[in-house]
Amino acid sequence: MLAVASLPSVSIPTLASPEEALAVLGHASFRPWQEEAIRAIVGSPGRALVIAPTGGGKSLTYQVPAMVLGGTTLVVSPLVALMEDQVRKLVEAGVRATFIASTLDLDTRRERERSLARGDYAIVYAAPERLSSPRFKDLLVQARLSLVAVDEAHCISQFGHDFRPDYLEIGRMIEELQPPRVLACTATATPEVRREIAERLGLAAGRYAEILRGFARPNLNLSAVHVSGPREKKRLVAHAVRRAIGPARARAGESARGGAIVYASTRRSAEAFAGHLQELGIDAAVYHAGMGAEERTRISARFAARDVDVVVATNAFGMGIDRPDIRAVIHLAPPGSIEAYYQEVGRAGRDGRDAEGLLLCAPQDIMLRRRLVEAPDLDGQAPAKERVARAWRLFRELLLYLDARTCRHDFVLRYFGDEQEILGGCGHCDVCLDLARRGEEPADSQAAAEAVAIVKKALSAVARAKSRAGLGAVIDMLRGEDNARAQRFGFTRLSTFGLLSRETEGFVWAVFRGLLAAGWIDLTATEHPVPFVTQAGWAVLTGRAPAAFALPSRAPRPPSPGAERGAERARKVAPAAKRAELSALEAILFERLRAHRLALAQARGVPPYVVAHDKTLVDMVKKRPRHLSDMCNIHGMSPTRVEKDGAGFLAALVEHAADTPG
Repeated sequence: MLAVASLPSVSIPTLASPEEALAVLGHASFRPWQEEAIRAIVGSPGRALVIAPTGGGKSLTYQVPAMVLGGTTLVVSPLVALMEDQVRKLVEAGVRATFIASTLDLDTRRERERSLARGDYAIVYAAPERLSSPRFKDLLVQARLSLVAVDEAHCISQFGHDFRPDYLEIGRMIEELQPPRVLACTATATPEVRREIAERLGLAAGRYAEILRGFARPNLNLSAVHVSGPREKKRLVAHAVRRAIGPARARAGESARGGAIVYASTRRSAEAFAGHLQELGIDAAVYHAGMGAEERTRISARFAARDVDVVVATNAFGMGIDRPDIRAVIHLAPPGSIEAYYQEVGRAGRDGRDAEGLLLCAPQDIMLRRRLVEAPDLDGQAPAKERVARAWRLFRELLLYLDARTCRHDFVLRYFGDEQEILGGCGHCDVCLDLARRGEEPADSQAAAEAVAIVKKALSAVARAKSRAGLGAVIDMLRGEDNARAQRFGFTRLSTFGLLSRETEGFVWAVFRGLLAAGWIDLTATEHPVPFVTQAGWAVLTGRAPAAFALPSRAPRPPSPGAERGAERARKVAPAAKRAELSALEAILFERLRAHRLALAQARGVPPYVVAHDKTLVDMVKKRPRHLSDMCNIHGMSPTRVEKDGAGFLAALVEHAADTPG
């Protein structure tokens, strides 16, 4: 241990209440879930797991307790840039805070360590790598820890999307030091990941608070588009980027409307797409782990300072980026999981204004992901079979999102278990817009029978191919493509040859993506993956299990929801009421509810559909709820929406009833 008895300590003032600490940090009020988390840490049970979206204000859940509890709060964080930024803001607010990292020169680091041992700091940030040092643990023993907060806690879970072995040291440190309070924070965590975080941090079952809030991001216009290849990707990316940042800068110093991040799955594609955007006159920079540390830091700083409009990057970019005006996050290919995707796309629209999340997927992207999950680590070691199976399962869950037949926001909220914020349809993701165009008519028995027939034809084709060829060749076989490859494999002689000859290539590819997402077919873990029918698929093929399957649309899909949709939405208002077959009196009430919705939207500075979409208003007209409890039965009125806006809509309904004779 360090000899520190002769060193004078500094008295750290504590604040009387969380509200006082909040004011010192420059905030006017808590969000409800923040107050719940702080109450759990400062009071009982003193342990909490907070799951809230990126940019949602998780840092307050440990900064405020640190200022109220006294002693020293240790914050374990994976990113030095994020530590530096938070410490700078805390110091500016008058809070005694620091960070300790290997980037500091030796004299500075030793001085901060001595101050830590004396208990001079209210908050100390450190990377998880520090915790493996016996010297650093000795310092923590002397510092009288009052709270250990673990940021980006999903990194501790091998089931998560960003597992880091160094995070395993945190659990061992907590077991050794037994701090009185423990807080874990993360932006994305499935129930499985949450269980592992709690287990590894020693959070006893039933003796910690779990706060899951704030995942609904209705200002994000989410869309997923299946594309044929790089050419179509380039076109869609260019359009989305231009929508995000506005016209190219005409003069030096002229600012863009906002920023955009384009995520690529490989360094090579990041460089290629950055070059493509630059050729179009778009101010774009590239960022990936193969670049030098100084260059990466420079690009991050330029983007945060709005000196560059667009960054094309691998997933090495983004953590700790504090830029609220990102108008678009575009993925050139699907990432490894829904967790990874939602954390990355959540970097758009943190200012509450409309932003776009566009996810692209080409057929070859699925094969690439299979190779990536099988790839050896930096030491050349092949990953364990269990890890490969888990990674592939997480990716298949993302395929379900890609081929979703329900609102994309609601899909994500259900995935994370945030049922309280279910929107009942956001009204503006590509699926909701597609459902509105189709009139939301349920599939009839004839359509269901057709779906079963097509599923069985596709499964039969995979079975008869006997793992001789990839997905593309099997799809060609079903479509009756008589080429050299089909003849070489003997596909032209099979009974399944040409069974889907009347369908387009895009339609059949969409069917096969759905089969992958359903787990009825899978791909071999080989250099050139080939499809095979799974046990569940055989059950469907032989009629032992139902083939509940929503066929993809045969009509061309729109490229993505963008800013120009405002006019389209306005044109749909009258048809929405007309489709609902409202009477003249009902139409008057519908317009009254629309006016109330518009007033709410203007007061909040959001589009009307963020408050409620047309189907919700029509349902109110038809059902005429009389009490707040009745509002829960209205389409799209989740408990959160009822609590926020139910009383106002109810008042409009009551006012209309009073004004209407009879």
